[in-house]
Amino acid sequence: MSSLNTPPVVDSLDTLLPPEPLLMMGAGPVPIPARVAQANSIVINHLGETMARVIEQMKAMARYVFQTASPWVLGVAGPGSAAMEMSVCNLVRPGTRVLSVVNGYFSRRLGEMSQRVGGVVEYLEMPEGQSASAEAVRAALLRHRPEVLTIVQGETSSTLLTSELPAICRLAREHGCYVIVDAVCTLSTMPLLMDEWCIDAVVTGGQKGLASIPGVSLIAFSERAWQRIESRPVEPAQWCLDAKLAANFWHNASYHYTAPVSGILALHEALHLICQETLPERFERHLRCSLALQRGIEGMGLALYAAPAARLNSVVGVRAPAGVDRRQVCSHISRKYRVEISGSFGLDIVRIGQMGEQCREHHLFRTLHALGQTMKDLGAAVDVPTGVAELERELQRQA
Repeated sequence: MSSLNTPPVVDSLDTLLPPEPLLMMGAGPVPIPARVAQANSIVINHLGETMARVIEQMKAMARYVFQTASPWVLGVAGPGSAAMEMSVCNLVRPGTRVLSVVNGYFSRRLGEMSQRVGGVVEYLEMPEGQSASAEAVRAALLRHRPEVLTIVQGETSSTLLTSELPAICRLAREHGCYVIVDAVCTLSTMPLLMDEWCIDAVVTGGQKGLASIPGVSLIAFSERAWQRIESRPVEPAQWCLDAKLAANFWHNASYHYTAPVSGILALHEALHLICQETLPERFERHLRCSLALQRGIEGMGLALYAAPAARLNSVVGVRAPAGVDRRQVCSHISRKYRVEISGSFGLDIVRIGQMGEQCREHHLFRTLHALGQTMKDLGAAVDVPTGVAELERELQRQA
């Protein structure tokens, strides 16, 4: 039994971390560029003039990434889930009818958040392996007549893409519905046109497509959504996530709470790198790398989870071969090959991320080789040389 007068004996961080850093190729967090890491080591006055200039630049860069002219861009001191909750608790009121389109764990979470703030939620459950169609959403809109629609662009848990998202969002607008889109694993990895697609709130986390650190997120509200926020008859129950209070810091350079200074600086640098690369170039890099990795995985004899039309490029699902435990795959590849990939949320798959710095050719070759060797070590019949050759062939084809 320890004494409260004696400090505990614990290991230093140097002894806890592996001697060789793991290559982070899971569904997030992702490797961060050196400039982002350096920015994350800096602390400045969260209410000083320098921070005010940083915030103004961040909002300008974020509007480019969100593809919106709306001024209502805010940061969130919390994970992507906190940004999701900010969107919900500011747009959903007690009694608000909500249609929640579900094809995985995170899309369901938006519905659960809506219920917790008093929303009357109908879940549009998609069959396993399928993303939502505009026709299915149209029928649900007519049946439930919601005021708010929640949907994900890319469902991280099931590696499914909502390919008909533009049509779904416009359809919801025609029905007078506010649209909340989770773009946590897709923003900056593929097109998302907030204004053109008639989206009212877009949320994202720092640790995925933006290639920043976990714990600082972004949200953008449309002018239409902000009018709803301004006209709330009662304030949201969540004080920290009250968008009007948050605007004191993000738009008026005044106090809300002590901002996560280092994380904001890291996110500034991540956005700066995106703007330097430009969105079209970034989209092309992500698509090229993901398709090459997919081709290599199939080339070695493994099967991808989602059908091509519903397949998310930023998080790739790989079916576990017969006789291979997906949990052993994640453990073995990390321990022996120093590559970290992700397990699943109940599906018999492992997931490989293709976001931000993960989409570099040298990371693809190392990851594919490690995956193939892991499968062989665990008794699966895979052809690693053919898989690597297919990866190279696809990269050269797209060059």
